[in-house]
Amino acid sequence: MIRLFVGLGNPGPEYETTRHNAGFWWIDALAGQLGVRLVPERAYQGLVARANLPAGPVWLIEPMTFMNRSGAAVAPLARFFKIAPAEILVVHDELDLLPGQAKLKFGGSAAGHNGLKDLQAMLGTQDFWRLRLGIGHPGAKAEVVHYVLKRPRLEDRDAIALAIERSLAASPQLIAGEMDRALALIHAGPQRPKPPRREPPAPAPPAPPATEPD
Repeated sequence: MIRLFVGLGNPGPEYETTRHNAGFWWIDALAGQLGVRLVPERAYQGLVARANLPAGPVWLIEPMTFMNRSGAAVAPLARFFKIAPAEILVVHDELDLLPGQAKLKFGGSAAGHNGLKDLQAMLGTQDFWRLRLGIGHPGAKAEVVHYVLKRPRLEDRDAIALAIERSLAASPQLIAGEMDRALALIHAGPQRPKPPRREPPAPAPPAPPATEPD
């Protein structure tokens, strides 16, 4: 099961609505769904909530250490509560996915994401779960830093919000450890709208009866 949900982002109002904070948006939504409130915890350098569920306690954290030191907040909490890396889900923005897409994966490289890099260093492993929320790519590597620290366009923000809503629907499966079912739900994506129903053409009116010439 997932016992610790981690959202990656940067603290402060100037970063609150930027693409790099998509992980925070997801954790905020999960906290609302679970009926818990994130509060500052100095020992873990982050905003933390605990949800007491039938399956056991589940933790949520948003590191307040800035992105490139995320592991400094997560690792102490995981160690204190004896949460294994495989019981951690990290939610983060993903350049290689379009806005509106979300993908669940286990392990793998950080692919240049500074928050993931620090988590791997502090946890000592790559073997934790990730939920990747697509934010799109600016098209040039030199523009990435500026891009992730800017607000998404309204249509992109709406698409990301829908991806968050859809992936949150899999949170019961994530908490229960039903990862195959969670993966299927998250990767299913939005349903395509059904094409409009075509009405059959109206029958042609009957031809008038033929008449004999006078």
